[in-house]
This record gives sequence, C-alpha cells and structure tokens, in this order.
Amino acid sequence: MDLSPPAPRRLLHTRTVVCDGYARDDGLWDIEGSLKDIKSYPFENRYRGLVLAGDPIHEMTIRLTVDDRLTIQSAEAFTRRSPYEVCPSAAFAFRRLAGLRIKGGWMNEVKERYGRSQGCTHLLEMLYPIGTTAFQTIFAYREQMLRDQGVTEGEAMRRKGPPVDSCYALAKDGPVIQRLREEAAANAVEAAE
Repeated sequence: MDLSPPAPRRLLHTRTVVCDGYARDDGLWDIEGSLKDIKSYPFENRYRGLVLAGDPIHEMTIRLTVDDRLTIQSAEAFTRRSPYEVCPSAAFAFRRLAGLRIKGGWMNEVKERYGRSQGCTHLLEMLYPIGTTAFQTIFAYREQMLRDQGVTEGEAMRRKGPPVDSCYALAKDGPVIQRLREEAAANAVEAAE
C-alpha cells in the first residue's frame, strides 16, 4: 500500500542524503555519506547573499573508515556549503569519533564527543544513516561470502549474528529469527551425522 494522495501543494525544500559503503583493499571499510539541502525558491542569506533556487544551502560529506567490528579507525567531514561562515570549522572536530564502535547506543557516545556546540547538527544527523549503511555493507557482504562458500543463510547469520531485536522483522520471537534458528539447528544436526 502506498501513501494516500496528497492535498494540493508545492515543493519548497529537498534534503538528499546518499550513503555508500566500500570494501577497501587493506581489509578496512569506508562508509561515506553526503547531504544536500536545496530550496525551490531564491532567498537572502546574511553570510552568502542571494541563494538561488536549486543552489544548496547545505552541502557536506562524511567518511568513516571502520574495521570488521565497526570500530571507527578514522573519521573526516567536509562542509562545502553552509548558511554561516563558521560552519565548515565544525568539520575538523569530526576526527574525535575515531575509536568509537558503531553499535546499539553509539549515537549517545557520538553526541558526547561531537554534539551540541562541539559539532554540526547536519553532520551529526548523517551518522544515523551512515551507521545503518555500515551494517548493510559489512554484514551483508560477509554473509554473501559465506554463502558463496556453501554456508546456508541461517548458518551465516548464526556465525555473524543478526542484529536481533533491532527491528520488527528481526524480533527475537518473530518468524524470521525462528526460521533462521530452525535452519541453523537442522544444519547442525546434519553436520553431526
């Protein structure tokens, strides 16, 4: 089912967030994200003057380099366009994220190191989809490598562990996790015979 038809309206603002995950040749992973905010109308900005329709008011990028355990090895950010002259300087503090591990509750640690007046709200917001992109990149790829070696989906999930209770589909008492457990148990019995 799709959304219901909207009331008559006109587009005013578009935020685009794109995240990409890369396997590096050195065994680490790069997770990159970009954010762009544009308006459909021209407006005056105290710092930049006239900002034309379609010209980004925010344009920024992030790269996190992580290991297999999702520990951040390095973090960098760059603000290309912003509404205030000082905004690009907030990107320099982004390297404080090195050493953190992307896991449940990690954003609380991020906020301690980079939140509020220590960082940029928009760079901080991008870390939510970047975190899930890291999971989607690394765990899915490793599971595929195991399946390519003849390991079943259930066994691959058991070895690396699905993020149980991280969402509706992966509820510990839900049908997906139950099916994976049954498959892993059946494979264990088969392997023991």
